[in-house]
This record gives sequence, structure tokens and C-alpha cells, in this order.
Amino acid sequence: MFGRQHNTQGVKMDYRLTFSTYRGALKQGFFKGLRCKQCEASIFPPKKVCTDCGSEDTEIVEFRKEGEIQTFTVIFVAPESFVAPYIVAMVKLDEGPLVMGNVEGVDPFKASMELIGRRVKIGYKTLPAEKHSSIEKVTLTFYLID
Repeated sequence: MFGRQHNTQGVKMDYRLTFSTYRGALKQGFFKGLRCKQCEASIFPPKKVCTDCGSEDTEIVEFRKEGEIQTFTVIFVAPESFVAPYIVAMVKLDEGPLVMGNVEGVDPFKASMELIGRRVKIGYKTLPAEKHSSIEKVTLTFYLID
């Protein structure tokens, strides 16, 4: 459950939830993050310390996979592995943190300000590894639910 990574000085640091563990859980249908045991803040993306109080006393939690679109943009020039056009949105999870992902099932040419405030269910999709990486990408996806 713990991961070990090195910082720039070569010192080993224990991370409660590594990217590898997060990605593996997401591919199994679980959306993991952290909750601070000191101030109860929900933390995403996973970090070494709580962004609210600075405590390292965190625990892995499963988020509900629902939230509300706060803002979005339509991407017309896509990076490798993505196919444009597509919609990228910032969603506020019911637990509080903001997450970014792709809005699925909405025509990018018809996207309007009416998306703001819409409730979404969170999923994921995998994309092939890029030319300069051997790891497949996993990206969050959002599906309108109301």
C-alpha cells in the first residue's frame, strides 16, 4: 500500500498512495485519493502532505466518482495519443478536490456554457503509450448524469 520514491536529493520518502497504485485501482473501477486524519481534508492528486494543514497523517480513501463541472475548454490541437476535438473539464468532486478529465458523450462543436454546473459520473479510459514512453496513459472521463 505504501510506495517509495526518491526526491531530488536521493532521500527515500514514503508516499501513502503512489501513481502506480492509483492508476491500478482506477483500472479496477476504484477512484482513490487521500483523506487527512488531522483536518479531514480530501486530497487529490495524492501528495505527501495535506495541502490544507501540512500533516503527513493521511489515509487512502475511495471517492464516490461524482462531481460537478466547474469549467471546461475544447481542445482542437491534441497531444500524442489523443484525438481532437475533445472537451477537457475541471470537476469538483463531491468530496471537495478538483480533478481534470475528458467529457465524453458531448459533441465538442456543441459544447456551451450550459455544461457549467452539470453533474457528472467519473470513469476512465486508457490510451496507448506515447512514442517516448512505455507506459499506457490512463485519463479520467466524465459522463453527464442529469
